[in-house]
Amino acid sequence: MTDKVPASGTVHWIGVGLSTGGGLAALCDSDAVRQVRVWHRTKDRAAEALAHLGLTGRAEPRAYDLPALSAELAPGDVVVSMLPAPEHAPLLAACVLGGAHFACSSYVSEAVLEHVPAAEAAGLVVLTECGLDPGIDHLFAHSLVTRAEHAIGTGTPASYRLTSYCGGIPAVPNDFRYRFSWAPAGVLNALRSPARYIEDGAETVADRPWEVTRPHVIDGETFEVYPNRDSVPFVEQYELPTAWKARAFVRGTLRLDGWLTAWDSVFEELKGGNDERIGALARELAARYPTTDADRDRVVLAVSLEVDADEHAEGDGGGDGDGDGGSGRRRSWSGRYLLDLEGDAAESAMARCVSRTLALGVGHILDGSLPPGLSRAAETARRSDEWLAELGGEGLEFRLTVG
Repeated sequence: MTDKVPASGTVHWIGVGLSTGGGLAALCDSDAVRQVRVWHRTKDRAAEALAHLGLTGRAEPRAYDLPALSAELAPGDVVVSMLPAPEHAPLLAACVLGGAHFACSSYVSEAVLEHVPAAEAAGLVVLTECGLDPGIDHLFAHSLVTRAEHAIGTGTPASYRLTSYCGGIPAVPNDFRYRFSWAPAGVLNALRSPARYIEDGAETVADRPWEVTRPHVIDGETFEVYPNRDSVPFVEQYELPTAWKARAFVRGTLRLDGWLTAWDSVFEELKGGNDERIGALARELAARYPTTDADRDRVVLAVSLEVDADEHAEGDGGGDGDGDGGSGRRRSWSGRYLLDLEGDAAESAMARCVSRTLALGVGHILDGSLPPGLSRAAETARRSDEWLAELGGEGLEFRLTVG
């Protein structure tokens, strides 16, 4: 196994957008960090961002471009990318050349994966999917799967239903049931991408995800949810036992009740597929429904797992759980994690969830507990529970319910 490059204690935070919050401050205060450099479009913009976050003098402002960053990279540095996803791959390539570790909150892409073998061979960590969604959702899912395995048994034939829904929504609903807090074109284009998921035991594709929107009740409050992206690869990523068969497996987006009706005219434009018109619509909507300094956001993440052993199934022996005819196994198990946070004047809920989770992951690069190569959030069930305990200890509130 390749030896990991020891962390130098220098962290380069690239980009200061709406998802940068308390996580950056946590790194500035960390005993494991020797210095933090914050890179933005210009040095003045970086300094202004630090002032806004109350971090003047605690991090060094820099003007970002890739050659300038590359010139300052030293072996063992950690580069944290808050840039748009298409910019991660060239940034990771620069990290490999400079001997620096890499971290981001975005989904791992094929372009990023191309650089992972070289990074691993060089003893470098590539931490991805370490934010809210993706990120905390992975931690919740790994934890639920492990708990269900202990109750039901990994070798016990069973069926399961796993749903993971996340949304950034207005804390005070408006008539549009949404406020834009990131690239408006990205919001609309995400709806144009087909979604693949498992329903009624079979893989299903929704070419227009909003057309399969359904009600979803959480603690008595009704939301609307729809599948997003490709859920199917996460069956393997979450390490569901092969003896268990999926009745349903959906990772998707959560919106306020009434969203589907409020967006009816938007969907009609999306059906037309005219890129120019959709781009213009995105700009118009962002101007009409922005997230202002006076607005408060809300983040809701609900991950649920229900497992039922097949009739007459024999347990595989081992683990814990309520007894069942002397087998020591339960016939059914259910669990749910719920995170429901509102932003405040100091920090948005989205920034709190994304940046603090990312900072936690960076901390585990610094302490050497993440191995070289690719990690998607904590990657394993054991580390997921550890990270959840740490996030809870830092004041990020969430609740586990086991039925």
